[in-house]
Amino acid sequence: MLNKIIAAIAATLALDHATAAEHPAFKVDVTGKGAPIILIPGLGSAGDVWDGTVAHYCGDGKYQCHVLTLAGFAGQPAIAEPLMPAVEQQLSDYIRANQFAHPVIIGHSLGGFLGMKLAADHPEQVGKLVIVDTLPALGAAQVPNVTPAQLKDMATSMRTNMQAQDPATFKAAQMRMMRTMITRQEDIDRALVRGGHSDRATVIDVMAEMTATDLRQDIGRITAPTLVLGTWIAYKDYAPKSAITAVFTTQYAQLKGAKIEIADTARHFIMYDDPAWMYDRIDHFLN
Repeated sequence: MLNKIIAAIAATLALDHATAAEHPAFKVDVTGKGAPIILIPGLGSAGDVWDGTVAHYCGDGKYQCHVLTLAGFAGQPAIAEPLMPAVEQQLSDYIRANQFAHPVIIGHSLGGFLGMKLAADHPEQVGKLVIVDTLPALGAAQVPNVTPAQLKDMATSMRTNMQAQDPATFKAAQMRMMRTMITRQEDIDRALVRGGHSDRATVIDVMAEMTATDLRQDIGRITAPTLVLGTWIAYKDYAPKSAITAVFTTQYAQLKGAKIEIADTARHFIMYDDPAWMYDRIDHFLN
């Protein structure tokens, strides 16, 4: 019995050490006990965008939530190296160090993009994948046949234009964007505060990298069961639901077996606009 107690204490200390291992590309907040769920927020967001999700999944002993806030966002110190590859590698290391057996990965926007990249490059590490409103190739949403060179040109132009904006213009652009992404003003205000505490250079660099990257073929390497949650009402003045659904279906064509659901009431931040719909879909997917 004593040996078992000592072994249990040693295992706990090892887990604590692994959890505290250096991963400058993100910080982690851990809640609950049980099977691991890793939640990755989007561009400029803090981990608290997932507060409702954590309360829903990680309070009854079934799941343990590991909520990331990425470097350079919402007050977290920026890092010198490119953020996206650093997050992917350090998250893979974090999963390995903590000896997680096929954790669930849930990512919103940029977080979903990173979840796709992790699941494609490290398929053995991911149990199930939930992607909340993002695409494998954002730059190809309106031009499906865009070439890698054209995507790079688009990203370069975006970077140049954003870098040239004065602070007031940059802030106004972020406000306009958030009003298309979130319905309630109090949620918009919360997101703007987090964005206001984000490193501008990191935000610009990540937006440009996402624009330049095309994962449509890479996602064919993903073996994890995948749920994709999309939205369309923010674009209803430009395209019907059927057209938006077709974009999702086409872009995820190489991810065999992916289940795609499109919300009818939520904008981009589904966890704010219609959390009940989101939880219902994820509940059925996880069970």
